[in-house]
Amino acid sequence: MLAAKGLIRKTEAAAAALTAGVPAERLAFLDLPFYRTGEVAKRPIGDEDVQIISDLLRKLNPGQIYVAGDLSDPHGTHRLCAQAIIRALDVVAEEGIRPEVWLYRGAWEEYEPHEIERAVPLSPECTLRKKLAIFKHESQKDKALFPGSDEREFWVRADARTRNTARIYNELGLPEYFALEAFKRYSGEL
Repeated sequence: MLAAKGLIRKTEAAAAALTAGVPAERLAFLDLPFYRTGEVAKRPIGDEDVQIISDLLRKLNPGQIYVAGDLSDPHGTHRLCAQAIIRALDVVAEEGIRPEVWLYRGAWEEYEPHEIERAVPLSPECTLRKKLAIFKHESQKDKALFPGSDEREFWVRADARTRNTARIYNELGLPEYFALEAFKRYSGEL
């Protein structure tokens, strides 16, 4: 059953990436051991998880990486993934691999304007492409499994978040955009 669920999620992720303009050959599915419980509760991050991520970082030697920084997600998976990535970055830093690390938020919350260090404008077309990519995650659609206190669908929350950030920037007298995706540089604390 876990293998079938994994195949479904990988297929959805590949379809979403293609919709966003990322070809299949650029994707890497890590299948981290901490995630393979078959339950909502995941295992603690282990050395094998860190090794898998470290190996990928060595292979790619990226200049920048983007990590889910929405640490209030109701089931905690984003926090665990972020912790695994940070541990792996500590390992590869000893080898001179030190990419910039940018945190982003998903559907649960947004950074306050004074926290945002990079704001990327999203056009209506880009916002639509993002929404269509989210729609490719069929097994996650219609009702979020872990919505927290917000019952709206993920795409609705994500769309509202980026549009609201743009509205706040406009109210502050900054350039007006349709939507903004906000990022914060990782500073050593999650």
